[in-house]
Amino acid sequence: MERVGIIAGSGQLPFVAAQQARAQGLRVVAAAIRQEAAPELAEAVDALHWVGVGQLGHLIRVLRAEGVADAIMVGKIRLTWLFQRVRPDLRALWLLWHLRDRRGDSILEAVAAELEGAGITLLDCRRFLGPILAPRGVLTRRAPTRREREDIAFGREVACGVAALRVGQTVVVRRGTVVAVESVEGTDACIRRGGSLARGGVVVVKATRPDHDMRFDLPVVGPETVVALRDAGATAMAVEAERTLLLEREATVAAADAGGIALVAE
Repeated sequence: MERVGIIAGSGQLPFVAAQQARAQGLRVVAAAIRQEAAPELAEAVDALHWVGVGQLGHLIRVLRAEGVADAIMVGKIRLTWLFQRVRPDLRALWLLWHLRDRRGDSILEAVAAELEGAGITLLDCRRFLGPILAPRGVLTRRAPTRREREDIAFGREVACGVAALRVGQTVVVRRGTVVAVESVEGTDACIRRGGSLARGGVVVVKATRPDHDMRFDLPVVGPETVVALRDAGATAMAVEAERTLLLEREATVAAADAGGIALVAE
């Protein structure tokens, strides 16, 4: 591999992936999703092309023109685009027309198949994100209490079931009761909604389905997640070790410690 494409959404992940790919001596070509990816990404890659949401044909042409045969898809792309006035090109229209549903994973898998058909292989996103995978163990000074452990065990069972349905990855629990389940609103909004409904004292669990496609959509936790946890009055959060991306680990853990929140990866 001499070059790699990054299909870039919002957040820090495209920057982390670009840095790791460049460190491996690869030429990095970014196909940046308009109104999602940060303009500053241009300084972190060797070539950047802007692609509109729903412009699947343009995305493929950009990557092929740059000689990209291997790519990763990283960064957040809001599913709420489905409810806005987006003008998909003919290739995207064909894809959407043939989907059995419009869940996030269904769309991403169909996009991956279209890319494969055009000679572009989507790689496991951990290929360039390994350094920020959450290690196994208690990450904060405080470990979860017995009561929190019970809610984590219950929440993990529910979260895995929800993830298997391809609905979301996050559940919010208080004393054995599920108070919020993530959908298209995203993790932080789900956490805040759960905290509001339960009036604090909640435990948050993120999980993936056992057959999770590692090419995209790994759970992500970072400083903004901790802000949401504190806003919700959460006392603990559990994620999956080696299957969750931990952004700005030192800052994230320090913020959790400051808020008295136990953070564990298992």
